[in-house]
Amino acid sequence: MGSDYYETLEINRNAGDADIKHAYRRLALKFHPCSTNKETGSNEKFSQLGEAFDVLSDPRKKATYDKFGEEGLRGGIPLEFGSGGAWSSKYVYHGNPDKTFRQFFGGDNPFADFFANDAPLQFCGLQPGDVKTKDCHIERDLHLSLDDLFHGCTKKIKISRRVMNDDGYTSSIKDKILTIDVKPGWKEGTRVIFPKEGDQGPNSIPADIVFIVRQKSHPLFVRQHNDLLYKVLVTLEMALTGFSVDVETLDGRQICIPINDIVHPAYRKLVTGEGMPESQDPSQRGNLILTFDVQFPEKLSAESKHLIKQALALKY
Repeated sequence: MGSDYYETLEINRNAGDADIKHAYRRLALKFHPCSTNKETGSNEKFSQLGEAFDVLSDPRKKATYDKFGEEGLRGGIPLEFGSGGAWSSKYVYHGNPDKTFRQFFGGDNPFADFFANDAPLQFCGLQPGDVKTKDCHIERDLHLSLDDLFHGCTKKIKISRRVMNDDGYTSSIKDKILTIDVKPGWKEGTRVIFPKEGDQGPNSIPADIVFIVRQKSHPLFVRQHNDLLYKVLVTLEMALTGFSVDVETLDGRQICIPINDIVHPAYRKLVTGEGMPESQDPSQRGNLILTFDVQFPEKLSAESKHLIKQALALKY
């Protein structure tokens, strides 16, 4: 016969959620293996409490257990009519009562807030406040234009976070302005870290806030590392006979680039030093690379075809 989870937690079957939590809190502290009370500390009892609470604190597991018992909980039960013969998943306790315990109390030192007979409880050599866990870092996207990343800029971002009051027990929500100095040449994915600017808590170390650079698209340029790609539409005549391209750079200059070569499908024109600044040394810059989209005529007259044939028949 299996365990009676209600009996394990020393409660009746009419117990509500608050009763279940209260019972687990009392018994888990009493039977924790690291308790200084050697008469009650027990690995086996502590594990039974963890499994009982894992089931009874979950409404679905509890409902299944109440109606079908431990056998139905562990073996699965048929789902509602029309589900194609599907059964519910079988319950298996993860086997780590310490994980259940820490999730319930929070932190690596869940005993920090508990006192008995006006004296702090001691578990596994820990005193209240000895151990604090650091919250997982918080990531936020920082959307920047190509112009921002070319010139550099300053961004101010307001955050709201929970801050501990002077009494050390209560907290309140306060706003704070974080300043980000964007350096010329920063790339997509650059991370800016503000240590410990997350929510504060009595038993935790605030999380780091991490901003990740996301580059907005630009109407003229496509960035490729430190190079800038610029697409030019040209006619077949221009591709064969030559032309010049006027480009307005990100720093507001107009440059004229002559194209004297034949523009074939794989042709690219490289203009050195007109790309993005390098983040480590902004005085050094990548290249501007012109790519070409040759627009062919949709149709030609017989006379035009004859003239083109004559022209192409000439020696180059």
